[in-house]
Amino acid sequence: MEFFWYVVLIGILATYLVLDGYDFGAGIIHLFFAKTEKDKKAITNAIGPFWDANEVWLIAAGGILFYAFPTLYAASFSGFYLPLMMILWLLIFRAVGLELRGQIHNSMWEAVWDKAFGIASLLLALFFGMALGNVVRGVNLGMVENGVSTQEPHFFFLPLWNPTLSPVASELGIIDWFNWIIYKTNSSLNTQLKEMIYKMNFVLLALVIVSLSVWHIIEKEPFHNFINNPILFIFPLITFVGLFGLFKVKTFKKDGTGFLFSTLFLVGGFTSTTASIFPVVLPSTNKVNPSLTIYNVANGEYALSVGVYWFAIALALVIGYFIIQYKVFNGKMDDVGYGEH
Repeated sequence: MEFFWYVVLIGILATYLVLDGYDFGAGIIHLFFAKTEKDKKAITNAIGPFWDANEVWLIAAGGILFYAFPTLYAASFSGFYLPLMMILWLLIFRAVGLELRGQIHNSMWEAVWDKAFGIASLLLALFFGMALGNVVRGVNLGMVENGVSTQEPHFFFLPLWNPTLSPVASELGIIDWFNWIIYKTNSSLNTQLKEMIYKMNFVLLALVIVSLSVWHIIEKEPFHNFINNPILFIFPLITFVGLFGLFKVKTFKKDGTGFLFSTLFLVGGFTSTTASIFPVVLPSTNKVNPSLTIYNVANGEYALSVGVYWFAIALALVIGYFIIQYKVFNGKMDDVGYGEH
């Protein structure tokens, strides 16, 4: 049952990264690229009906973590308490910025909430990249005195892995969003966005190469799991199919194709990373405490078995909701007028 719940957790996190990924990208583009009110409305219209529902998957992941892997939940949430609180506040500011912007038609009011929405989205992408970097690199499990790590007092922000994964996460959010706005709007920017995606792919490719190089420095045998279990190569394959497709973005006739390939790249990259350390879910960097695996952090067998039934009901409800939502808001979103009063 441990493996089942692990797959569920990874699936939910991957879904969250895809769906909320374009929300992060929306905020980043809103901050740096949206210069006119028309462009800003195109952005908010494209994510307005979806962004809050997308965050359900993050809550679901936390619930699965608490229920199925309570030891991992305790270790990660206590060890990463400060950054998690920062992420929580950033999620709040992003939501508040998006919702309050259109409440008062005043240039100063709108500018303040535009910045809140954009900066929070950028920092969220960076922080989630850092979080993934720490999971891969490992943390100083148990070696804490008075709430401070005895070996790595600032381990969340400083690892060598983070300066590479964080930009990858940010750029992926931007590319994901570019593809989403192409898919959901008839914006005059669409042709320009395709050109920008094509150029950004070269930067993304360079960042991926650097990340893999750093990974090889941090991990002595980074491809050990893939060599022992060749079926796992399906995940890197998905990643490179997505990347290859993104380089063809200017030739796509259907607007949704680019978003499909950015989704493949994001999901493939995330699952490749988790597969590389499986069954470990949080490596230990010291020799005193062992790494956390899905087997030594899982709940009891009976609890895991009973939870399957409740999970099936909840999953059916969530999937049903999302099907209805995406049917109602199918097609282009230019005339939604989200947040306008």
